[in-house]
Amino acid sequence: MINDTQMDSGEKLQWECKAMGRPRPTYHWLRNGLPLTSQGRMEIVNGELIIHRVQQTDSGMYQCVAGNKYGSINSNAELKILASAPVFVHNPVRVIATLGKDILLECKPKASPKPRITWKRGDRRIQQSRRIMLLRNNTLRIVNSSRADEGNYVCRAENELGSAEMTAVLWVKEAMRVELSPIRVEVTVGESVVLSCKAAHDTSLDVAFQWFFNQRPINFQQDGNHFEYIQTVRARQSSTVDLMIRSILLKHAGKYGCRAQTSADTVFTESELLVRGPPGPPGVVIVEEITDITATLSWTCGLDNHSPISTYNIQARSPFSLGWQTVKTDPDPVTGDMESAMAVELNPWVEYEFRVVASNAIGTGDPSAPSRGVRSKEAVPKVAPSNVSGGNGRRHELVISWEPISEEFQNGEGFGYIVAFRANGTRGWKERMVTSADSTTYKYRDETFPPLTPFEVKVGVYNNKGDGPFSKEVIIRSAEGEPREAPSDVKAYSFSSSEIRVTWKPPNPGPGRPRGYELSYWKDMEQEDLGKKQRTLKNETSMVLTGLEGNSLYLITVKAFNSIGEGPATAAVTVNTRRAPPAQPPTNLMWIQEGNNVTLNWDPVKAKDNESDVIGYMVLLKQEGKGHNQVTRTINPSTMLSLPEGGTYIIEVRALSEGGEGAVSSQVRIVTSSGVRAKSNQCSVHCMPQSLTWTALLLVLLVPLASW
Repeated sequence: MINDTQMDSGEKLQWECKAMGRPRPTYHWLRNGLPLTSQGRMEIVNGELIIHRVQQTDSGMYQCVAGNKYGSINSNAELKILASAPVFVHNPVRVIATLGKDILLECKPKASPKPRITWKRGDRRIQQSRRIMLLRNNTLRIVNSSRADEGNYVCRAENELGSAEMTAVLWVKEAMRVELSPIRVEVTVGESVVLSCKAAHDTSLDVAFQWFFNQRPINFQQDGNHFEYIQTVRARQSSTVDLMIRSILLKHAGKYGCRAQTSADTVFTESELLVRGPPGPPGVVIVEEITDITATLSWTCGLDNHSPISTYNIQARSPFSLGWQTVKTDPDPVTGDMESAMAVELNPWVEYEFRVVASNAIGTGDPSAPSRGVRSKEAVPKVAPSNVSGGNGRRHELVISWEPISEEFQNGEGFGYIVAFRANGTRGWKERMVTSADSTTYKYRDETFPPLTPFEVKVGVYNNKGDGPFSKEVIIRSAEGEPREAPSDVKAYSFSSSEIRVTWKPPNPGPGRPRGYELSYWKDMEQEDLGKKQRTLKNETSMVLTGLEGNSLYLITVKAFNSIGEGPATAAVTVNTRRAPPAQPPTNLMWIQEGNNVTLNWDPVKAKDNESDVIGYMVLLKQEGKGHNQVTRTINPSTMLSLPEGGTYIIEVRALSEGGEGAVSSQVRIVTSSGVRAKSNQCSVHCMPQSLTWTALLLVLLVPLASW
């Protein structure tokens, strides 16, 4: 495989063509489609093409062909030969050097073939010496420069196609001196400091500054909360910039560098910032030994951050703690020269992690990494149950309850409770074992003791290591009995065809305290077992029975109940529900309007023999889209209504009776708009008073009412 190649004239071309095959392939070369042979500057040997001192006439498309009796393959490439007179891209060149430093004056013309290079200063060709020498790349080197070296240096490049010259103008300036102060400064976390960088330089040169932190440029946009670049102060022969470091953190300790740069030279100098702060985290914490209530710990000290460590604080964490908590230690305090201590007053049989925090005069540092988790040894329980109480339950039961002991204070495996009790005033304790650590209740049943018998009760704890303490003794009574007496003074009266109100007085106090009351009610001529029952929500002494049949005789009993059972029922009281309200709604509704007032009339409702007598009427006025309703009661079959504002109004009428509200009339819908006034279509104009002045007509729609 050969590739396109571009060369200067006079250089050597070497292309190698290789192919694989059996039998071994033979090679031949073509240029622009014509075969090549070895002659003059050209050699062809075993597939390799060599052209010495290439010329422009050698340019063209080359092809290597490899073949045997089974076929052939080829590879193509283009050869371009460059030829141009010397040209300098930059001319003249301005060079500013520092006094006493070495100077390099480069001469890099573009030319093909490569040109011959000569240097001269003024009209005289430069002769090489120990201080001035021409390097292989045509660069002129001047060692240990001085003011006398200032001037114009001319580089001449020449080949057979032409020549060109480049002038290098050399100025030699005094070396720049840079001072960074202070060289070393020590501050405390949270403080601020200013570093000043002053550069003394040649007055003809401009200087640029850049600040570094630990060899890396400071990004003032990203770190603007802590670093501020204070602009250059330019004097006659010096320039000064400041770096303010504010609200210093530990991470800001290190080397701060100032780089001053002119077109002649660059100077870099550094200052060291030491930051005093809280200690760094201690090293790995190891649990050397653990008992039921102590743990011996060791650690390695961390960085003191330029302020000696004064004390160590040991913290512990368990599944029962709210995060990390400081634990008591032996010795107390743990001083800064120590690397071990004992954590004391731990809880037995608890999984702990430990960590250590160091403090110095500046503050408290970050904690160490947590130790591996370790479990303290088992021990006898030390905490007794609290809030021992009881009561309720079933007849002949003693119910004892308590708050369970947290796993943190169970102190070992096999944890349970010992429930001890005895009748008040007796000697021997009855003890029962409750093996579940989560249990909160124990029930003891004995048919021999009466309700509300007082007992002395205490609850203790135990585990595989032994028995722990008991709680304080408390008095708990056994369960009460069911109510012994029936309520008294039961009264019932009907206030509608479907509702009866019942009242009573509670029974006399006794062992069976009522928790509520149950009412049973049934119609005359029905069996009591088929009746209905309702219970009060609490110890209420009245109830309203609803959903009853009108004009019917009901029997009602009341009895008290509690968690144990029901007491005896009262004797049945009887009461008649009132007759049903009229089923016939008001009809023939007529109305007229004058201004904002509507006069409404209807035919009186006559009750049937089995219905309650009519004692009046109820008129409902409501405006569509509004939630407010206006109710008017009247004993006459007429009324006057006031329409508050324009809109659509609905009017409904019901008869009122001792049995309740009767059926609703058809709806009267009045649609009003500006300048409109009318009458209903049930009434002719002759039914209205002649003295009224009519200005408009209102539409009335009679719509059946579904419900109120």
